[in-house]
Amino acid sequence: MGEGQTSRTPVAVFDFDGTTIDGQSGTLFTKYLLTHGLISPWQVCKLIWWGARYTLHLPHEQDESREIIFKDLGHRDLAEVLGIMRDFHDECLLSRYRPAALAEVRRRHDEGCVTLLASATFLGIAQVAGEHMGVDGVVATEMEKDAAGHFTGNVLGEVIEGPAKPRAVSAWCDGHLGKGRWRLAYAYGDHHSDEELLSLAEKSFAVNPGEALKRIARKQDWERLDWEA
Repeated sequence: MGEGQTSRTPVAVFDFDGTTIDGQSGTLFTKYLLTHGLISPWQVCKLIWWGARYTLHLPHEQDESREIIFKDLGHRDLAEVLGIMRDFHDECLLSRYRPAALAEVRRRHDEGCVTLLASATFLGIAQVAGEHMGVDGVVATEMEKDAAGHFTGNVLGEVIEGPAKPRAVSAWCDGHLGKGRWRLAYAYGDHHSDEELLSLAEKSFAVNPGEALKRIARKQDWERLDWEA
C-alpha cells in the first residue's frame, strides 16, 4: 500500500439489520407500530404485499415500504415520531445487538478507524442505534419533511440499500473527512445487497451471510464471520 493511501483516514462501515443486530428493524418496527395502534391494519396489509413482491423478486419500489409506514406517522409532529423511534429501539432492539458486533466497533475505533453505521433503516432509528454502538457517524434512509418540520411521508433522496449504500458512505466521508482523505478499510454486511459496498473495501467481512452472499464471499475470498452467538 502506497504512502498516499496509508496517510488517508481509515473508515470501517457496519451494516445494521442482520449484521449488528439479529433481525430486521423494518419488520420489527411495523409490528411495534401495529401493536401500539400507530399504524392501520390496512397499511400493514399493503406492507405484506410489498414484502411478498420483494421476496419473490417481483417488480417493487424500495421507497414504497417506507412511505407506507410513514403514511400514518406523517400526521404526527417531528418530536413525537422521533420519540416513537427511540422507544422502539429501546424496547425492541436493545436485546438484539450482537456482542461481537459491538466489540468489533470498539476494536476498529481503538485502531484509529472512523466507524460508520450504514443502513436502509429509518434515520431516526439509526441515530439512536449509532449512539448505542458508539460509532462516529450514521447514514440511513431519510424521510422528507415540510417547511413546518412535519414528515411528508416521502423518502428524501434514496433508500440506503444496494448501490445507494456506498454512495451515501462516500458522501458522508467526503463531507466529514475530506474528499480524497479517507479510505474504506473495512466493511461488514450480511446480505447480497451489501455486495457493492463490500467490494469497495480493502478488507470485507460477510457476517452470518445468507446463501447468496456466501457464494459471493467464496468467489471474492471475503472472510466469513459467525456473530450468531
